[in-house]
Amino acid sequence: MATYQRNSWSEDNSRQPGASVLPPEVVRDDERPGPSAPWVDPNPLPQSPGQKRKRAWSSHSENQDLEEEPLVPEPKDIWAVESLHGLKMRLKKQRVSLVLPEHHQVFTRLLEDPVIRNFLAWDKNLRVSDKYLLSMVIAYFSRAGLFSWQYRRIHFFIALYLANDIEEDNQAPKKAILSFLYGKSCSQRPLFHKLRYQFIQSMGWRARVSREECEEIQAYDPNLWVWGRDRTLIPN
Repeated sequence: MATYQRNSWSEDNSRQPGASVLPPEVVRDDERPGPSAPWVDPNPLPQSPGQKRKRAWSSHSENQDLEEEPLVPEPKDIWAVESLHGLKMRLKKQRVSLVLPEHHQVFTRLLEDPVIRNFLAWDKNLRVSDKYLLSMVIAYFSRAGLFSWQYRRIHFFIALYLANDIEEDNQAPKKAILSFLYGKSCSQRPLFHKLRYQFIQSMGWRARVSREECEEIQAYDPNLWVWGRDRTLIPN
């Protein structure tokens, strides 16, 4: 199994997320500190109790980085009783999945895309897109934190590329995806890798998906036609 290292992505994008540069403070000549006491309005206007608090919050909000991506919470584990033996109780850890119905829905919608359908039909031997790799695509959709309407065809192929990068030991499946999308042209591949970096960054660098989670994803809609893409049923 290939091990995903964070350092391998540093070549694609050198800018760090969440960094903001504040403009330099401008001080007018008449505002420079001096020996004279500050002027005080003898007839100040009445100020509501929440006005100062609102002004402080507004100043804090202006310094926020508007491009900061939402943090994706880590899935938490729960414990359930598996069996009872007299006074002894055996507990079994159960993982709480963060995959929502909307993530399944956007995946099903993308399966209707003609380019994606042609790609799945092209991969007859399921070297790149068997049911477990496709399950990882849904898991990645849940971790990326995008709205369901934001997912496009390119996100499907980026997620599938990452799944092959994690689960396959050779470069052939990843090269097959790029060859299908761009042929022999190399002009669009740098943009693909830049988007790939941004996508895995939005997932919090969590690219590993367990077999148990893949099976849970498939069990949500067991009659979906892509879950029949079982590589073990293909004769060698």
